[in-house]
Amino acid sequence: MKQILSRRTAWAAVSVALLGLAAPLARAAPASAAVPSAPLHWSACPDGGADIRRQCATLRVPMDYARPGGRKIDIVVSRVRAEKPADRRGALLLIPGGPGNSSLADPSGKGQKLPQEIRDSYDLIGFAPRGLAPSTSVDCGLAPADLALTTLRPWPAVDGSVAGNLAAARRMAGACARNGGELIRHISTADEARDIDRVRAALGERRISAWGVSYGTYAGAVYAQLFPDRTDRIVLDSNDDPDPARVGRGWLAAYATGAEDVFPEFAAWASAPGNPVRLAATPAEVRPLFLKLAARLDHAPLPWTGANPPRLDGNVLRQTMLDSFYTPRTGFPALARLMRAALDGSPLPPAPASPPQEQVQNVTAVGAATLCNDVAWPRSPAGYREAVAASRAAHPLTAGMPRNAMLCAAWPYPPRQAPVRITDSGPADVLLVQNRRDVATPLGGALKLRRAFGRRAALVVVDSTGHDAYLANGNPCGDRTVSRFLATGERPGRDMFCG
Repeated sequence: MKQILSRRTAWAAVSVALLGLAAPLARAAPASAAVPSAPLHWSACPDGGADIRRQCATLRVPMDYARPGGRKIDIVVSRVRAEKPADRRGALLLIPGGPGNSSLADPSGKGQKLPQEIRDSYDLIGFAPRGLAPSTSVDCGLAPADLALTTLRPWPAVDGSVAGNLAAARRMAGACARNGGELIRHISTADEARDIDRVRAALGERRISAWGVSYGTYAGAVYAQLFPDRTDRIVLDSNDDPDPARVGRGWLAAYATGAEDVFPEFAAWASAPGNPVRLAATPAEVRPLFLKLAARLDHAPLPWTGANPPRLDGNVLRQTMLDSFYTPRTGFPALARLMRAALDGSPLPPAPASPPQEQVQNVTAVGAATLCNDVAWPRSPAGYREAVAASRAAHPLTAGMPRNAMLCAAWPYPPRQAPVRITDSGPADVLLVQNRRDVATPLGGALKLRRAFGRRAALVVVDSTGHDAYLANGNPCGDRTVSRFLATGERPGRDMFCG
C-alpha cells in the first residue's frame, strides 16, 4: 500500500502489489460504546501450527456498518495469552500490511520476537481481515495471467503506452464485479477499523494497543482517528502517506521515490570488493548496468521457468528489483544473482515459488477492494499517459509504473464513504518508527503522517534500509525505543533519529 521478495513470500508480494455509509467518517462514532462484547469462544486455529498456545475464535460483524442489523460476516481472531498473567496489561493487536495480508499466525511468529517483558504483559492478538480466508472470503476469479505481479502492478509497455494497462484494469475490475459478490463492496480501511473495534470489545478490553506495519499503519491510524478513546499504546511501523485525496494512489506513486532512495545502497553493496556476486567495480557503474540490462530484456526476454509470466523481461526485472529492496539482507544477493545470470547468459536462478492459486486469488481480491473502495481513482486515459511519461523521464528505475492505472481506474463502484482524514484530535499515544530508506513506504510518507497526527505522535527515524523497521530491518536504537514504549509507555519527548 499497500504488506516482498527474497525474499518475502509471494503471498506478501501479491498483497502489496495491489497495492454505503451515508456520511463521511471523521471521528469515533458515539455508538461505539454500545458495541456488543460477547465473549469469544477459543479453540484450535484452522491453520494449525506448532505453537499449541495459539488459539482462534470467530467474531460475527456487520457486513455493512450502515445496516448493523443486516447480513453478518465472520472475522477470525487469534491469541497467545500473556506469559505472566500477574503482569498482564492488556491486548496488543498485530495489524497486518497489504492490504490483503493476515496477522492470524503473527502471535506465534513475529510476536515471539518481542522482548520478554512485552510478551509477559500483553495477550498477542492477530486476525484475518474481512474478505480474507479463513474469515468470510472474496474472490475475483481473475485469469491466471492477470495474477502476475507485472499485471497487478501497472508496468507500461516498452514504448510507455498505457493502453494495455487500461484494458487490464477494465478486464480485472469487471471480473471482481461479476465474481466478488456484495462483500467486495464493503471492504475498506474504515470497515477494517470498525472490525478492529468489534474485536476490542469482544476481547473485553476498554482500550487496545496495536503494532501496525506498512498498510497496517494506515489502518491503525484510521482506527486511532475513529476511536481515539479506545487506544492505549499505538506503534506504526513503515508508514503510509495518509493524504485523504490519494490514499492508495499515493502509496503506489511512492515506489518511484523509494526505489531511488534504496538503489544507491544496492549499488554500493553490489560493487563492494570481495562480494561473490559483485556486479561492477564502482557504485556509479551499477545503475547504468541495471538500466541497460532492463532495456535489453524489454526487447529480448529470457525464458524463466516457474515464473508468471514464464520469462524475464525488462518489467519483470524492475519488479524483482522492487521486491528485493524490501529486505536487503536476502534481497540484494538475489537480485545480483539474477542480474549476473542474465548478463552472462548462464541459467537463471529458480523463480520464487507462488502460493496456491486459491490463496493468490483471495489476497488479490481483498487488496483490490481495499484500494479501490477507499478512494476514487482518476478515469482519464490522457491523465495516466501524461503522468506515466513524466514519471518515466524523472525515475527510469521504475519506468512510469508508480503513476499508472491499476484496476481501480475501472472499478465499477464509487466509494461508499469519504476517506478518513487523520488529525491531532485524541490522546498522545502514538509512536511512529520509520527506516530512512524504504522502497515501499519512503520517509516522506512517515513525515506526512507525523504532521497529520500533530501532538498525538512522536517519530523515530532509523538510519537503516528496508521495509519493516521494528525487530526486522531497523537497528538496535530504534528497537529499544519502541520496546520501551510498549513495555512502559515511555515515549520520546520529541522526534528522534537513531543513527
